[in-house]
Amino acid sequence: MNKINSVTREEWLKARKDFLIKEKEFTYAREKLSEERRNLPMVKIEKDYQFNAESGRQTLSELFGDHQQLIIYHFMYGADWEQGCPSCSFWADNFDGIDTHLAARNTSFAVTSNAPLDALLKYKKRLGWNFNWVSSTDLEFGTDFGVSFYDEENDGGYNYSDWTPEGEMPGISVFIKQDGDIYHSYSTYGRGLDMLNGAYHYLDLTPIGRNEKDLEYTQAWVKRHDEY
Repeated sequence: MNKINSVTREEWLKARKDFLIKEKEFTYAREKLSEERRNLPMVKIEKDYQFNAESGRQTLSELFGDHQQLIIYHFMYGADWEQGCPSCSFWADNFDGIDTHLAARNTSFAVTSNAPLDALLKYKKRLGWNFNWVSSTDLEFGTDFGVSFYDEENDGGYNYSDWTPEGEMPGISVFIKQDGDIYHSYSTYGRGLDMLNGAYHYLDLTPIGRNEKDLEYTQAWVKRHDEY
């Protein structure tokens, strides 16, 4: 944090109003960007993706439930991992309760991972989560949507870059159903996930902020919420 700049209430109010102009410019720019995102072209899903769920085997179509739209969070949890990724767990702490609100806007929410379903449910119970979490029956779904990197079948690197990691990475994918067909409308990865983390954005309001610059890597401080 910079050295505290102590001023009068009147001086503070002037500085705050000046900064509000910039905040509003950012808000309007974000609204414009969201509109452009909604108008991106889409790709029809041709594969019959299968998942293991608590209710039994489900298709991608069935994950929609009665809704037209589906948002999927790709949670890093490899098939042979003992527990889920701490950073994805940090994000997942923001998920419970949103499904009802999303459903009110004709949208379903699900989390997918490559770990076996029993491992996912055990970890979910441990951390007290209630969101819908399903297991991919093979690596194909994660590979096709740019989060699983185990062979040369991936179409490009992570986050539309030339960098190809090994194993699992996080992401979010969005789908829409129209006349019985499913379309992939959007995916985002890396820093694109940032705005979905409420804790980070509360920290951004504080003078100290995220305070990650001197760490070995940005999220070195993050732990699963039962490990602090």
